[in-house]
Amino acid sequence: MKILHLLYESKGDYFGIGGVGTRAYEIYRYLRDRHEITLLCKKYPGARDGEKEGLSHLFMGTESKNLTKTFLAYACRSAQFVRKHGSNFDIIIEEFSPAIPSFLHFFTEKPLVLQVQGYTGMLYFKKYNLAYAVALSLLEHLRPGFYKNFIFINSETRSKLSLGRPKHHEIIPNGVPAELLASLDRPSPQSRYVLFLGRIDIYGKGLDTLLRGYAEFYRSFPEVRLVIAGDGRDMELFKAMLVKLPEKVTRNIELLGWVSGDRKTDTLKNASFAVFPSRHEVQPIAVLEAMAAWKPVIVSDIPEFSFVTEKGAGISFRTGDALSLAQSMKDLMNSRENQDMGQRGRGLVKDFTWESIAMRFEDFLYRVSGDK
Repeated sequence: MKILHLLYESKGDYFGIGGVGTRAYEIYRYLRDRHEITLLCKKYPGARDGEKEGLSHLFMGTESKNLTKTFLAYACRSAQFVRKHGSNFDIIIEEFSPAIPSFLHFFTEKPLVLQVQGYTGMLYFKKYNLAYAVALSLLEHLRPGFYKNFIFINSETRSKLSLGRPKHHEIIPNGVPAELLASLDRPSPQSRYVLFLGRIDIYGKGLDTLLRGYAEFYRSFPEVRLVIAGDGRDMELFKAMLVKLPEKVTRNIELLGWVSGDRKTDTLKNASFAVFPSRHEVQPIAVLEAMAAWKPVIVSDIPEFSFVTEKGAGISFRTGDALSLAQSMKDLMNSRENQDMGQRGRGLVKDFTWESIAMRFEDFLYRVSGDK
């Protein structure tokens, strides 16, 4: 098949890459030899068209450092591209974001799949000004109604959207690298640290809560470091927040930046446990990766994380409550059930390899395109 995938975040992106981009690259790592795949990505400063990792990259929009302007320019230019060149592809996949009003269903008659990886809802009104929040909320509810084919990451997101009568839809979760599942032995941490792995998005990922919670946790466990592995558009603001902490706490916090491959594997394996204090999530890949590395996890008590506590793979805290997070960190550090939690988490994700996810993804595309 000739696949066109509108992917608004890509490797090297000035604004960072999160689960949306990571999922695409992991899936296409297994499909790129059997299909001709083109990624239509938003332009960012320094972006250049070409091939990366066996995938054709085309960048649309403007090189502005203003994210809103970048999104709107990307929506306009990508819609124009689909109108002119969409007929050259067998199937088109669009990553859903209310901030990117591309309305592709107006511009092509080719099979079009909307991949929905998140639902923000009322959190828009806590994060943005009223006018922008209203616009995003309306687009989040109205745009999916124009599409017929959907991929969801989990059932919670599927239930929150009004879709009418979709022709094809399927829940295809995220996966974990086979390398993390290759070892049959539980790793022994070489040092004591708490790990956050993910995009540096202060509000969405709850990193303000993490810093306040760790400062309180430090009072009881000064020998346990906090390691932050990730990058994103809030990095400079996040560094400014670090400076405001007591110096002795700041010295105990390490910023690794973006990690991948063996370095990510080692970072996960050597952690005592992982913390995910998000205010908003779908099914973060980093949580699954921590479980694959036998690590118990601490998560905020949002519904999308409920599977963690329901399956006994970790514990939760009250979302946005730094003292609650600090207490959960202390409880987990002292818990005798750490190994059991890690074992249960590992069992939960052992069949979620990216290769198996890619095969389900490919099968869905065949069914939608009518080739199978």
